[in-house]
Amino acid sequence: MENFSLILAIVVVTALAFDFTNGFHDTANAMATTISTGALKPKVAVAMSAVLNLVGAFLSVEVANTISKGLVDESGIRPEVIFAALVGAILWNLLTWLVGLPSSSSHALMGGLIGATIASAGMGAVHGDVLVTKVLIPAIAAPVVAGLAAMLATRLSYTLGKKADGKAAAKGFRAGQIASAGLVSLAHGTNDAQKTMGIITLALVAGGAVAPDSDPPTWVILSAGLAIALGTYLGGWRIIRTMGKGLTDLQPQQGFAAQTSAATVILASSHLGFSLSTTHSVSGSVMGAGLGRKGGVVRWSTATRMFVAWGLTLPAAALVGALAESVTDLGDWGTAVVAVFLIASSAAIWKISRREVVDASNVNDTDGEPAGVVTTAIAAVTPPPTGTVADDLTATIPSPAATTEPAAPPAAAV
Repeated sequence: MENFSLILAIVVVTALAFDFTNGFHDTANAMATTISTGALKPKVAVAMSAVLNLVGAFLSVEVANTISKGLVDESGIRPEVIFAALVGAILWNLLTWLVGLPSSSSHALMGGLIGATIASAGMGAVHGDVLVTKVLIPAIAAPVVAGLAAMLATRLSYTLGKKADGKAAAKGFRAGQIASAGLVSLAHGTNDAQKTMGIITLALVAGGAVAPDSDPPTWVILSAGLAIALGTYLGGWRIIRTMGKGLTDLQPQQGFAAQTSAATVILASSHLGFSLSTTHSVSGSVMGAGLGRKGGVVRWSTATRMFVAWGLTLPAAALVGALAESVTDLGDWGTAVVAVFLIASSAAIWKISRREVVDASNVNDTDGEPAGVVTTAIAAVTPPPTGTVADDLTATIPSPAATTEPAAPPAAAV
């Protein structure tokens, strides 16, 4: 540790700040559906998620190794490069949080790292095969696989519960949803907390504080786990609202199916060392669950904005990371300029967010977004009610969005 310089300390602190934003940015992944269906109270849900994120951080280091050893050539990386990468990732996280869009913190981090690395050492320092096989392919496959699994699981849940008592079924599915949400939180810790571990380990290698090819030190694992847990506990209420109510209206069966499907995909990817976006997985599963129920619909205007944010995440963070690296390359004063810019920009985004506060008290309120052409068309051809448990649940658990959605014809009832 005798080589632990000032710039390395700044990089570690900035990485933990990113981990904190990752926590409140991705709280929605684990708890949005649980909160939206009323299975857990908002503050209880985020507290539970925070604890399980911390536990999950200690379960594996495969994803951390993908970032610290696989994505870029660590021999040609300086601590300033990693600092520039984190600037791009943090600013993208804050901007998408401000507008309530569930974009990928993982892709923001990797985009910033790729952009800063290219600006510093050229294209050859980025391992393209790792980028394609462990980042880009999972980014496309994860929401599709999770969405199909959630759609099938939702239909199976309604089929198996046809003759069940409505209130008993609702209680059972809510309990199952709490358990599955906990599993998603645990999975999130095994995947997303490790990305910060990986970036800190890469910085330690670049700064000469640890040997090349080292696994993350214990203090790195602990600090990354605590940072993401704290961010999770504070709750990213804006994104929770979008994920829980903005994409579709979920009943307990759908929430259970969505969470279970997403957790399965995330845990499998962590085991394989894929730097998967938990946001992509959970968003895909929520949309799949929305379409899996008869009469269930997806608000495609919200989904489209979300898809656009997904597509922009890597290049936008890479651009900011590259620009920040160009400034830090000018010397210590350049690094100071970038640090001041990061702090000022973060403060400005926070101040803007206070104009319309979203917190635990209003997280389940909806913005009255109209259903759109696709939603109306699907609702118009939905079969009449069949007297199944779905009817009982719809009657006993009214959706808060019912007052803002356009009235559907009687045949659209579920």
